[in-house]
Amino acid sequence: MTEWFVNLAPWQQALAGTAFTYGMTALGAALVFFFKEIKKDVLNLMLGFASGVMIAASFWSLLDPAIERARENGDIPWLVVGIGFILGGLFLYLADRVIPHMHFGDNQEQEGMPSHLKRTVLLVFSITLHNIPEGLAVGVAFGAAASADNPAQAVLGAMAVAIGIGIQNFPEGAAVSIPLRQEGLSRWKSFLYGQASGLVEPMAGIAGALLVAHMTSILPYALAFAAGAMIYVVVEELIPEAQQTTTKGAHYGVFGVMTGFVIMMILDVALG
Repeated sequence: MTEWFVNLAPWQQALAGTAFTYGMTALGAALVFFFKEIKKDVLNLMLGFASGVMIAASFWSLLDPAIERARENGDIPWLVVGIGFILGGLFLYLADRVIPHMHFGDNQEQEGMPSHLKRTVLLVFSITLHNIPEGLAVGVAFGAAASADNPAQAVLGAMAVAIGIGIQNFPEGAAVSIPLRQEGLSRWKSFLYGQASGLVEPMAGIAGALLVAHMTSILPYALAFAAGAMIYVVVEELIPEAQQTTTKGAHYGVFGVMTGFVIMMILDVALG
């Protein structure tokens, strides 16, 4: 890793990291130009893979460092991390209740506040919601690296988070654009909506990096907050949607979780 990247401000590193994760979302969304439909088993595998990556990142990249930072600050680690984790879940719960959206899959009911938005927009809002904690996780990881004992090594760990989330964003982008194509949208509109779901990640990433870089005392809370928000998304949306099929098809979601978890674990341990 070149020295110039380590010397960048945390928000600049977060911008670069989340630009990569957004780019992977757009790349995945571009698959709509080659495929008009996606098999349910393949979609289950994609959703499961995203879940596995997010679960692994939540522990190795966020919760474990949060425990260490809380201990270094002289705080009670389990209390600090528990508070941050619960607040992250509550944040996503409130966003889920307020922001109008609609999930892909069998559940066709609109959630959040009543609105007259088009169904396609509501579907994109659903994916955008769980991209917020992903971007936040990347930003907080880079923000934490600035105050680490070994910044270069910590930046590598933050890069592992960005790489892992970027990898799972590729199938996620396809999981948005291709179903939209099946809804009747043109290929270009499906692609534009699909990539747009990832635009929130750079904004959340920069916000997370700026917050923890200027308020280091809240760093353990912020790391645990991002983890709680990611786990909320996994349990509330991704895994249930990966199970809406036959028993045999549901196994693809399980295989995806296992694969995504292992890949993210390897990235974190090898780079972090």
